[in-house]
Parts: sequence; C-alpha cells; structure tokens
Amino acid sequence: MTTSAPQVLVVGAGPVGLSAAHELARHGVRVRLVDAADGPATTSRALATHARTLETYDQMGVLDELLSRGQRVEHFTLHQNGRRLIRFDTDYSRLPTRFPFTLMVDQVITEEVLRDAAARLGVTVEWGVRLDGFEDLGEDGVRARLTGPGGRTETVAADWLVGADGGHSTIRKQLGLKLAGESSETWLIADAVVDCDLPKDSIHWMRTPRGTVMMVPFPDEGKWRLLDTAETSYGGDDRMVAERFAAKITAGTGKPAQVELPSWVSVFTIQQRMIPSMRQGRVLLAGDAAHVHSPASGQGMNTGVQDAVNLSWKLAAVLRGEADDTLLDSYSAERVPVGAELLRTTRMATLLVQLRSRKAAAFLRTAFTVLRNLPPLKGRIQRKIMGGMSALGLGYGESPLTVAASAPGIRPGERLARVDAAGAASAQWRTVLDELRRPDWLLLSNGATHHRSLRTVRITDASVAADLGLRDGDWLLVRPDGYVAARGDAGQSPRAALQSLGIRVRETAELA
Repeated sequence: MTTSAPQVLVVGAGPVGLSAAHELARHGVRVRLVDAADGPATTSRALATHARTLETYDQMGVLDELLSRGQRVEHFTLHQNGRRLIRFDTDYSRLPTRFPFTLMVDQVITEEVLRDAAARLGVTVEWGVRLDGFEDLGEDGVRARLTGPGGRTETVAADWLVGADGGHSTIRKQLGLKLAGESSETWLIADAVVDCDLPKDSIHWMRTPRGTVMMVPFPDEGKWRLLDTAETSYGGDDRMVAERFAAKITAGTGKPAQVELPSWVSVFTIQQRMIPSMRQGRVLLAGDAAHVHSPASGQGMNTGVQDAVNLSWKLAAVLRGEADDTLLDSYSAERVPVGAELLRTTRMATLLVQLRSRKAAAFLRTAFTVLRNLPPLKGRIQRKIMGGMSALGLGYGESPLTVAASAPGIRPGERLARVDAAGAASAQWRTVLDELRRPDWLLLSNGATHHRSLRTVRITDASVAADLGLRDGDWLLVRPDGYVAARGDAGQSPRAALQSLGIRVRETAELA
C-alpha cells in the first residue's frame, strides 16, 4: 500500500490493470492497485500475444522476460477429414515489424512478468481487496469504498478511478453502462498434453465429421490448447474430454493422436458486447470491463493491454498539468472504434472457426486447392489476416490527437516502429527505438532545427529517413505510446502542432 494518497486507483490486477498500473507509475503517477481475488490466477486463460503488443511490451521494458518463455507461431494450418488443405504463413511485408510472429505464452506468466515489473516501480497488488462502491466528486476526484481481508473496510480518495475489473465489472455496473450486443455459441476449451505429429510453430484447425477442432501450442513440451466448437458437454469427466479430442484430431489430420487428461477445462458461451463510451467523469474503463468478444482470433488480452497503454500516458499528462482533462475524451474516441471493429472481425472469425455448414466446408476445400496454386492471391490474403490480427495496421487517423498531413511516408495516426529486425540493426534505428522506450513525446527531425521543449533525434541516416518518408527539414512528432501525432516540414512548427493538440510538454535537453 502506498504511504500517500494515490492519484489513480486501479481496480483489477489482470494483464490490463497491471499494464495500466505499470505505465502510470512509469510516467511518475502514484498508483494503488487492488484486486478482489485472494491471489494471482493459476489457471490458464489468454495465450496469444500478437506483434503490436510485443512492440508495446518492448517499449514498456518487459519483452525479453516474455520472449524467452513463449512459443513462436508463424503459420495457420487447415486440415479436413484427414488431409492438409493449406498452410497460411505470416506475411508482414507491408507492415514491417521486429516481431513477425505471434507469441504463445500463458496469461499466468504474462501476469507474473507484469506484476514483477510494476513492483520494481513501487506498485504491488493488494489481493483480497474488493471495491464495494464509489462516488465521482467531479473536480475533487473520486471516493471509493474498499473491503479488505478479514472484512476490514476503508474509504480511499483518488483523483481518478480506472476499472480493469473484467466482464462482470462492478465499476461499469455502478455507472449504469450496459454491455450492448449478443451472446452466441457455446464452446469447450481444454489444456492438455498431446502426443501427435504436428509442428508447434503453427495453429492447427481441423474439420471432422463431428465438428471442428482447433489446436494452439503452449511453450511447454507437448502441451496444447484444444478448442471444440461442436461437442461441449463436460460434467467433470476429463477422460471423456481427452478421448473425444484424440478421436477428432486423428480424424481431422489423418495422423494418430493421444491426449492426456487435461489440466484445465472450460465451457463458455461467447459474448459479443461493448459499451459506447470508456470514460464517464473521473472514471475510466479498459479491457473486458468495456468490451467482451469471441476468443476466435485471440485478441482480447492484446486489445485490453493497448487500451491501458493508450489511457495511461494521457492520464499522466493530465495529472502533471501538461493537458486539460479533455485530453481523456480522446481515449474513447480512439479505443471505442477499435472495440467495435474487433466485434465485427471476431464475429466473422467465430463463424469460420466453427464452420458448421457442409456446403461451406466443401466450398473451402475447393477454394484452398485453387489458392495453393495462386501465390500472389494467397499472399494478399495472408497480409490482410496479419494486418488485422496483429494490430500493426491499427491507426488513429481520425483521432482528435492526429494532425492530418498529405506528405508521403508514415502518416499521422500510424505507429512509428515500422521496421523489421534487419533494418532495426542500424545504429540510427537503435537510437530511435531506445527513445521510444522512454515515456515522453519524441521529435524526429531530418534537419538541424532545435526544439527545447521536445526530446529530439536528428535523423542522419539516409535509409532511415527514407523508411520514415522524411525529406530535408521534415519532422515527425511521436506520442508516448509510439504513434505519430503530426508531421511537417522546415516551414512548420512542432510546437504549434502540440499546442493545437492541447499538449504542454516540459522542456528537456535535445539529443545529438
């Protein structure tokens, strides 16, 4: 527990709440983080960490601890009734990244890494502390009622309240915000060791006469996450679940498979719901508290972490007096459309994953046979899939924090780190990426203009300038979360761009 009153009370210590607490603390904000659970979760939940989240973890300083404990996945293989139909490969050629893969790492591990990182910044989780209610006092902040271990109660004052308390969010319910949408299919998920001849650098989807099954690899030896979209009866019989999956995997791939008793089984009904605004007064919501959706494309945790990072730098700027609290309106403006698009794409992914129509299955078999012989078309499909699932193509071009520009190169609203591993090995790119790991605004300048109010990197490498689309005298203004807010030329002022965005940054020394 902090010794002085928190500026922000964060409720919920999953990946979203931990990311918010970490980033707020990294920006110098006093944070208190509470969770009603008795301690850290021990059962498996989210598994996939996509490329944009890996870039974000790199900026946060936690990536190396996760990379060494995960399984890289670079393919998606489809099987049907004993035959391999097609394998889609990752294609990031139009959206270059240093992390052209999905990292499969257990959410238990992700939370452990984030907890340790937050603790290094002075934020420790207070377990067994439940939020019972709160009052929004306007300019006087919020007052929250907490109940801790042993029934101890207390009233806590904070400037802001962040709800990362999941799909059954107490905070969202007290605000009277309803998750609008629908519930649809019921699926069964199990984690188990599988003895099979399938490569672990791929997700495997298979259609069988008894419905579709999906297999996602864990980093652990022989362990897979198994998803059944058709037969979801359970009743506690782990052996029945193991035998059912073994039969379906064998039928789907045409290769014998043995499934051990699962370590975890869950039957759930898919929810596709969201709220229209993620801010109400002094209260802000993130992650599943604001939007819940199908796990078909593994984007839930990733989207929540991106919510937290988007929110944290803005909230810190308000608390430091660098912006009015109207800056926080851009949080909903930027993230609500992301949630809406996610519901749309996961609804389609859900239909494709379960694929219950025999006519559709026959059509896909024919279509994939043709697609294998048309590499250019297959490449376009792969790039489209990767652009959406990885979140690398996500941008804030319509945001109130984006100053439109028509110059070639990286556009305002896009992420800055559009570079692959080979390009990132250059000294100039290493400098830029190092600066992205600092929680401040950044100016990249292809010229000698001096701006005392901004950390500045002068781009002297012609290839990097070409990567960024910077001509002589051009500049890029980069937000603390790594997205470009504005760009201009020698006749335009970055300070004027900041002022138009309502940002007042502290003066800092310029970099060489």
